[in-house]
Amino acid sequence: MIYLDNSATTYPKPLKVRQAVANAMQMSANPGRSGHDFSIKASEEIFKTRSTAAKFFNFSKEENIIFTLNCTTAINIVLKGILKNGDHVVVSSLEHNAVMRPLEKLTQKGVSYTVAEVFPCDNDKTVNSFRNAINGKTKLIICTHASNVWGIKLPIERISALAHEYGVLFATDTAQSAGVIPIDLDNTNIDFLCTAGHKGLYGPMGTGMLIISGNTIPDTLIEGGTGTNSISFQQPDELPERFESGTPNYSGIVGLRAGMEFVTNKKIENISKHEFMLIKHLYKALAKIPKVKLYLPEPDEKYFVPILSFNIDGLDSENVSSFLNKNGIAVRAGLHCSPMAHKMMNTLETGAVRVSPSVFTKLSDIDYFIHTIKKL
Repeated sequence: MIYLDNSATTYPKPLKVRQAVANAMQMSANPGRSGHDFSIKASEEIFKTRSTAAKFFNFSKEENIIFTLNCTTAINIVLKGILKNGDHVVVSSLEHNAVMRPLEKLTQKGVSYTVAEVFPCDNDKTVNSFRNAINGKTKLIICTHASNVWGIKLPIERISALAHEYGVLFATDTAQSAGVIPIDLDNTNIDFLCTAGHKGLYGPMGTGMLIISGNTIPDTLIEGGTGTNSISFQQPDELPERFESGTPNYSGIVGLRAGMEFVTNKKIENISKHEFMLIKHLYKALAKIPKVKLYLPEPDEKYFVPILSFNIDGLDSENVSSFLNKNGIAVRAGLHCSPMAHKMMNTLETGAVRVSPSVFTKLSDIDYFIHTIKKL
């Protein structure tokens, strides 16, 4: 199988990651819950992952790195832990349902939101769109760093600076950018970074992170045992314990560290260069096939991440995906849990076929994909 669905989760996982998970499963002590050697060792391993993440994102507060089930959980903690009745939020026109569904739920509690239109390849117009969406009640701007459908990259450094200019908090969904684009937290205005561990960071599924870079701490989404101050019924205020109730995904967190180490060793710029080479090659080839519909200019590093979505005239995207699957190619079709992004491109009725390579994808894989599309 030629796997081109890496925006959903990267495959294969690096050998180093698989070995780290297997080794962790052999020592399944509960970290922070006991004083014996196994428990202490497990706590040390989790701390090492926190430290690795801090270096990966150039962040100086290791304790403000919270391990979550996934990026969606991190986003929910931010939205539901920050927003109150009367608050206003600004989102982009490319948001995933990980943002839109909890935000829509919060409208029942008096929260409102405005959608700022994104203008592909025109960051000035995009930033101005966000500026025009801010009002006197705006509490938070939250936006994707890169669209999981179209690969459009938002200028989050400028948007976060804009937010702080108006005294507004800024959060970003980096599920599609972490590990593909360098992110420097100590030199940006990002208050909350939400990310997945199993995509560009090459960790196991069931891992994610919330990094609280600003001074505002959200309310908790869940409460419970943390292994600290157990005599009190009150949830701890200290980070990361405040947001890490219950037994952690120890083997997943250890695997996540191995994934970040893999990316660090490969170097983000090398991974990005390789994936963009493949996507540009694919774009040029698809542009020559008459029935293939492309929606955006050829992607470049300034405005995109290496993701490409397209359609074929007269065919439903799901049928194209099914045909590719029968020919040994895995892609994602449909709405990709992002109806906002499809509405922007008028593809709500058809969906789109998405191709997302990884560091393991070969040029010959893309050439076979092109050959198969021509055959279709």
